[in-house]
Amino acid sequence: MKEKVKITGVPETMIQTLYARAKETQKNNAKIKDDIAVGIVEKLDYDFSKADNDKTMASGVIARTIVLDKMVGEYLDTHSDTVVVNIGCGMDTRCYRMQGKYKHWYNIDLPETIEIRKRFLTENGPVYQIAKSAMDISYTDDIEYNKENVLVIIEGLSMYLHENDIRQIFSIIEKAFNKSTVMIETMSPFFVKHMKEKSIEGSNAKFSWGVKNGKDLQQIVPAFNWKRDVSLVEGMKEIMPVYNVLGIIPAVCGMSNKIVVMER
Repeated sequence: MKEKVKITGVPETMIQTLYARAKETQKNNAKIKDDIAVGIVEKLDYDFSKADNDKTMASGVIARTIVLDKMVGEYLDTHSDTVVVNIGCGMDTRCYRMQGKYKHWYNIDLPETIEIRKRFLTENGPVYQIAKSAMDISYTDDIEYNKENVLVIIEGLSMYLHENDIRQIFSIIEKAFNKSTVMIETMSPFFVKHMKEKSIEGSNAKFSWGVKNGKDLQQIVPAFNWKRDVSLVEGMKEIMPVYNVLGIIPAVCGMSNKIVVMER
């Protein structure tokens, strides 16, 4: 029997991104492999028709999965004993693709999101779930931390927040960990203003914050040093070869979502 999931607003985006990864995995020339996503989608009683029509969202999800898997994998390969803090995890399954490369992995999201996640993914060491907001400083009390390397991943979340939320999230990270690397997905202010996600039009999830690049983000969170920006165009090149040409155009890279790497 299939499981009915009732969810709206920003948490609903996690079902759409899960579906995009499952759908891509089942293609003959799949650019990512997420069999866990396929298994969960098969168990869901949910209307995916809007997601099927939202090709832009699906491409963006696959592009960022390609880019972040590469970046996270490379980081973990060169930093042993890392504690990973995955903020706004939704139904993300990267912790399974990176298995054996980290010391602990903490998936953090709102209580209603973690409640759904727990129905399909039982996690109890070295992967853990924390049912708290990224703006709730107490989530760090649930993290076992002994001055290890800390990698914080913030994927598919910042564009639904406000600048003060971003400051709060980084302030919590700054206070909790001696040193940390943050990989945060950001959207350009232009797209925040002009783009809508068809797949969640019925919900109250709306894009509300963007930043041009990591240097601008550093102005907002000066305790962190900007290291680099990786455009999601790098992932799009693998999905659609035409991006090898389009990616040369500065405006295309400039307006594309980015993974910004910040360090403290």
